[in-house]
Amino acid sequence: MAISLLPLLVCALSFLIGSSFGSLAAGRGIGVNYGRLGSNLPPPDRVVSLLKSRNVTRTRVFNPDQDVLRAFEGSGVEVTLGTLNGDLPALASDKSFAAEWVNDNIVPFADSVAFRYITVGNEVIPSELGPAVQNLEEALRSVNLQIPVTTVVATNVLGVSFPPSQGAFSEAAGPIMTSLLAFLASKNTPLLVNVYPYFAYAADPKSFILDYALLNTTKVIVHDGALGYTNLFDAIVDAVYSAMEKVSASSIDIAVSETGWPSGGGPVAATIENARIYNNNVAERVKADVGTPKRPGKFIETYLFALFNENRKPEGTEQNFGLYYPNMTEVYRVDLS
Repeated sequence: MAISLLPLLVCALSFLIGSSFGSLAAGRGIGVNYGRLGSNLPPPDRVVSLLKSRNVTRTRVFNPDQDVLRAFEGSGVEVTLGTLNGDLPALASDKSFAAEWVNDNIVPFADSVAFRYITVGNEVIPSELGPAVQNLEEALRSVNLQIPVTTVVATNVLGVSFPPSQGAFSEAAGPIMTSLLAFLASKNTPLLVNVYPYFAYAADPKSFILDYALLNTTKVIVHDGALGYTNLFDAIVDAVYSAMEKVSASSIDIAVSETGWPSGGGPVAATIENARIYNNNVAERVKADVGTPKRPGKFIETYLFALFNENRKPEGTEQNFGLYYPNMTEVYRVDLS
């Protein structure tokens, strides 16, 4: 997850001072990230049983693991599978490596695991990104698999993020994103974006209204031309949409690959109650298909972060984003029923 939201913070400061899961609808429900950086997590087969018991139909795992993939065989749960960031150079420069990756990690499970996306890299924008995505997509096609290939970006790809209509990619990320988005547009594949209002709020809580960050008010807090924003989640998503429009990529959808709120580990607003409020409000918005001010009524495929608290992550809030403790008891309930 990314915590770099400096452009958003700086601009928002001047503007604002001056002015447990439930039943999920099939195919339209909210997904959940299955991170595995914990020394005490349950085995994958029990995790899959937990997801199915809550009717969770989509999950995201961060790298290929044979035991994890075997656990999802025949489950019906759609899996977004990531590559390791360290594999990006080889995926970009060596088509045989991309073919080997597909043969090792996808082909053995292609008939039994419902792969939704393959994500090349997580929150990194190296020059190799575009070629790696294209090589992996070509490797999949060569074995007659039509699994969309994309990447996951953090909001630090934006050089300007406020107001949302002025969203633009940074000078460093712009050329890479422009090329990548042209490829995604040609394949009608979404861009996956990690969206964390919590980090913007925690970095400077005096600049934000807490309920605006928690999606917990219906009052318009930010006016941006004819559009009004009641929450920071929508503002971040629309800033990315604006950036894509500026590089002629307006046809591409955004899927929110991570969003969440910590239930502890930090001095600012990291409480079980705030985490419960935030994730339930996100879930309700996904369920209602309200979209964002820029894209009203547009379904936003969204994955909560994360399934478990993970004790091998850095100390503090990073260890406290789970909906469940490692013993599979709930930290709090996310109810979509």
